[in-house]
Amino acid sequence: MKEKTTKEKTDDGSTASRPRQLYTGSERPFDPEDLVMASGRDVTPERVERAKRLIEEKGSAAMERYLP
Repeated sequence: MKEKTTKEKTDDGSTASRPRQLYTGSERPFDPEDLVMASGRDVTPERVERAKRLIEEKGSAAMERYLP
């Protein structure tokens, strides 16, 4: 399914497309790799394992810590 977009003018007069519906936090399914990237760190096997444990322990609250 293609996302609907909205055109809006930027400060320099050009138009930019943005999704009509914005998603934040854990509204959609996420992987441990997504959690590591949301924290601003490089994805490594150790960080992915830690993210898996954090997701099992805290659920969606793990992602909401980084993305409100």
